[in-house]
Amino acid sequence: MGWRVRLSVDDLACRRSGRRIFSGLSFALAPGEALTVTGRNGAGKSSLLAILSGRLRPDAGRVTLGDVGEATLPECLHAIAHRDGLKGALSAGENLAFARALLGAPRMEPGAALERLGLAHALNLPVAYLSAGQRRRVALARLLVCHRPLWLLDEPTAALDVASQALLAGLMAEHRAGGGLVVAATHQPLGLDGARTLHIEPAAPAAPVADADEETWA
Repeated sequence: MGWRVRLSVDDLACRRSGRRIFSGLSFALAPGEALTVTGRNGAGKSSLLAILSGRLRPDAGRVTLGDVGEATLPECLHAIAHRDGLKGALSAGENLAFARALLGAPRMEPGAALERLGLAHALNLPVAYLSAGQRRRVALARLLVCHRPLWLLDEPTAALDVASQALLAGLMAEHRAGGGLVVAATHQPLGLDGARTLHIEPAAPAAPVADADEETWA
């Protein structure tokens, strides 16, 4: 599927528990582009992804996703966080089938997605029996079961061995070749050729204020 989606972030700021985490973040991504987000622990990398996914309200600024018709931002993205979001009692295939039914715009069957990640044998295995690296690959297989133009990835290589990291790099390259966007928070190289980098610096200290931005967006 070819996308022409564009992402624009203007003067974004984030406050958590009354403390300003970052401010003044701006960037724009055209079809097929990627952005790696870097910074020390606590700088706000995960918070930025939470704002982009609509799970956290920004303290200031604006996020715009263009050329997606009437679709909302959450309807256009895949988000892979630190936690894998898998149900341990369900098999790998069942977890992916659930995600496919929930997210809509089906793409690959669960078995095919797991095969791309080198986990064809895990289709009927409960996720609780899998290693941390295998669970991570099941989570990443969600990227393949549904069409979503924007991929938000938080430390996507966590628990992955070198071979699995190469598989992920290939998947991201294919996604970008079709016009998809990738925004990834990371502490290490991801193999994203030509990706831009956004380094988040700590915000200047400010007096705490009453905080109402930790509610989630519907």
